[in-house]
Amino acid sequence: MTERQATIRNQQGIHCRPSAVIYKAAQAYDGRVHISSANGSSTLDSMMALIALALTPGTIVTIQVDGPDDESFCQQLVELFENVYDFPPQDDSGATP
Repeated sequence: MTERQATIRNQQGIHCRPSAVIYKAAQAYDGRVHISSANGSSTLDSMMALIALALTPGTIVTIQVDGPDDESFCQQLVELFENVYDFPPQDDSGATP
């Protein structure tokens, strides 16, 4: 089992769209995933459970992965939780296209 921490960096936190990306990655993994924060915990079996954790910017999330290639997959989840999502993409001026 591998355990790592991630800090939420997305300006809007982990809302519907980032949750969908994280959930989809977790569903493709052939092992167990458990995340926890000060707001609670989830096995990532449900996108709504992830959203319900109310992961706002600065929140620290502990990610536990148990299964094949758990170190690599745990690192992938850290990157997904720490990613700064941009929906829709913005140009350098901050304006949407």
